[in-house]
This record gives sequence, C-alpha cells and structure tokens, in this order.
Amino acid sequence: MKMRREGSTLLTLLFVLLLLPIFSHGNQYIMHTLIMCLIWAVVAVGWDFMMGYAGIFTFGQFAFFAIGAYGSGMLTLYLGISPLLGILIGGILASVVGIVVGIPCLRLTGTYIALVTFALHLILVPLINSDLGRSIGTGSTRGLLDIPPLTVAGYNFSFADKIPWYYAALVISFLSFFIIYKITHSSFGLAFVALRDAEPFAKSLGVDEYKYKLIVFGISAFLTGAIGAFYAHYTGAVSTRILGLDIFLLVMVMLVLGGMGKFPGAAIGAFIVTFLNEFLRPVGGYRLFIFGAIVVLAIVLVPEGLMGVVDSVSPSISRAFKRIRGARDVR
Repeated sequence: MKMRREGSTLLTLLFVLLLLPIFSHGNQYIMHTLIMCLIWAVVAVGWDFMMGYAGIFTFGQFAFFAIGAYGSGMLTLYLGISPLLGILIGGILASVVGIVVGIPCLRLTGTYIALVTFALHLILVPLINSDLGRSIGTGSTRGLLDIPPLTVAGYNFSFADKIPWYYAALVISFLSFFIIYKITHSSFGLAFVALRDAEPFAKSLGVDEYKYKLIVFGISAFLTGAIGAFYAHYTGAVSTRILGLDIFLLVMVMLVLGGMGKFPGAAIGAFIVTFLNEFLRPVGGYRLFIFGAIVVLAIVLVPEGLMGVVDSVSPSISRAFKRIRGARDVR
C-alpha cells in the first residue's frame, strides 16, 4: 500500500511538472525558480535517503554537491570533455569521495558521523580558496567562471532559454527519484531500513551494516554530485557560496517540512521552501529567522512532515471511498 501511494504521488508530481511550462514558459524568473526547485529536490531526496531511510546522520551532502560541480566544471573547461560526460564524471568523483570518507566514518556512530562529514564540508572552502586550489584551477575566491552549457545531440543549450534546461533538470531529477524509490522498495532497501529501526535484530539475521551503509553513502553522493555538476553547467559559474550556511539550512528545512523517511516528501518540501525563499527575498536577513520558526512549528504541529500527514489521512479517505462505492453497489 505504501509503495503504491508513494509511486502514485511521484507520478502525479511528474505529470504536474511536465505541464507547468505551458503556463509559465514566458516568465524566465518562474522557470529559473522551477529549475532550482528540481536541483534542490535531488539534494534533499539524496540527503533523506541517507538520514531518513538508512539512518546515517550526515552533514556532508553539500560537500558532494560542490565536488560534482567543481569536478565537472574543471573537466569541461580545461580538458574540453562534453558537459554530459562531465556530469557523469562529477557524480563518480563525488561517489568516490563519499566512499573514501564513509570507510572510516561508518565505523563511528551517531553524532560522530555528523562531525566527520561536516568537517569535510568545512575543509572544502579553505581548500578551494587556497593557493593549491588556484594551482589546480578552482578559481580560488573568484570562483570557477565560463563553464560551458549543456550540449545534447548537437543542440546547444542557451542561458537565455530556460525551457530546455527545465526539461533536462526534470529528466535528471526524476531518474534520481526513481533510483531511490526502487532501492528503498527492494530487498536491499529493506535491509538498511531494518538496520535503522532494529539494528540488533537485523544484524542477528546476517545483515552486514557496514556494507549496506557504505553502498548508500556511495549512491547518495553520486546523485548529489551529478546534480551539482548540472548546477555548474546551468549557472555557468560555481563558487564556495554553494557551501554557505544559508543554503545548508534551507535544504534542512526542506527535509523537515517534507518529512524525513517519507518519500517523496523531501522533493515536495524543496518546491515549497524554494518558492517561499524567493517570496521572502524582500525581508533580507530575516528569511532565516522565518525559516527557523517554520522548522519549530513543523516539528511541533507535523513532526513527520507533510507526507506524514498524507500517510495518516489517506487510509481514512480510502475507507470513505469504499463506503461510498459500497453504498452505490447496494443501490
């Protein structure tokens, strides 16, 4: 039942997003915001995959995003490889780093994993901005500029036309969502959910905690790195601002609001928070205060997020429809 409900929610979301450009294609600002919604949705769902499903308390998601962005940007800018291949390699680079960090990290527990992964996040900024970063072509404090746009089957994407970028982002994001959806509803997904909810019992059945969690680390890092690479080609520039605390907190709000471990709640939370963030731009620095208040209210009023509310009311709605159907059959 849960698998069917999550699948139908995902298909409904896809159907709506496929049609949105019909109504907003003339508004470049709205189209840009929708593209950013899809980008942050992948980051949020990938993070939820680790924290909400596998129970790995990590703060390294934006480090993988930055590694994918800088990796693809530098490869296409300096070596001339195609942006599509750059996106794939960016994801692989992030995955390799994720696995390397995960090997010692996953031998720790709880908050210690969070500290180690957040240390990776913090280390990247001075590393990118250092003389070493400048020597390998990160652009240092100036950032990496003039990253080439996507080229698909001879078609060159233009920064002025958002529609092709939107559908490219839609394809990448829904491929990511589908991968996570299939994994979480497979025997593999059942194993790491069992480790999250009943670790001693799962281990007694022979589930290898270290192996499963390391694979989750690698998959999440790959998807996050790939969408980070797409972000670099979409914006044409990347800097250490993507490792800033404001973006980090916004994605965390997406997780809490959508519902951790409630697929595709993080994606829905990404759309709500991204648009709300744009709406609140006039209030400047008070935005983070408002989002902090939203997190507190969400934890108090809807502790399992918006998808938790959907999960709780959907059985009642189903029973009501069955009663209505039964009454019609009697007539």
